[in-house]
Amino acid sequence: MRLFDVSVRLSETTPTFPGNPPFRCEPVKRTARGDSANVTALHLGTHTGTHVDAPRHFFDAGPGVDALSLDVLVGPARVVEIPGPRRGIGAQDFAAVDLSGDTRVLLKTGNSALWTSGEFQPDFAFLDESGARALLAYGVRLVGIDYLSIEQFRKPGAPVHHLLLERGVVIVEGLNLGAVPAGTYDMYCLPLDIAGADGAPARVVLRELS
Repeated sequence: MRLFDVSVRLSETTPTFPGNPPFRCEPVKRTARGDSANVTALHLGTHTGTHVDAPRHFFDAGPGVDALSLDVLVGPARVVEIPGPRRGIGAQDFAAVDLSGDTRVLLKTGNSALWTSGEFQPDFAFLDESGARALLAYGVRLVGIDYLSIEQFRKPGAPVHHLLLERGVVIVEGLNLGAVPAGTYDMYCLPLDIAGADGAPARVVLRELS
């Protein structure tokens, strides 16, 4: 059984969403300078690289990432491939896919190829409102996508985030699904346990089912 690490490696060349703090490593102690150990300070945002959006991302009274249930973050997940040019993903894209019983859906698009650019690319594939409503109708509790936002870039009002988060659906953004065939896997999505945070970076691993 193969393991797929679908997390994006963090470095100072990792693309970040415009307006979010870039990732930076700052050496604090170094043995080469005579210190007793190597220690590094990390500077990053809660939505850097592969990360989880909690309802508090858009709703001040919503639960933070520390309140998300592991029962949602860990379990079977369906990787659904959306072929073709990068575009909005709507209800019509799920019409031929039976998602009955799938509570975790990860959207594999052409976005995964964008990670090699080193710069943020605004023309990424995204979930549109009809697609979000279709996933809600299936009872999906977690939805992931392979770039830094599930929402169309600069979409006024961020309706997809609101539709999903206000209903308690966990959003996982910044996945890299390029090497993962469509199908069902065991997913382990473990965001940093940051008290009250609106989101957190996560390590996400998929395991092939036997």
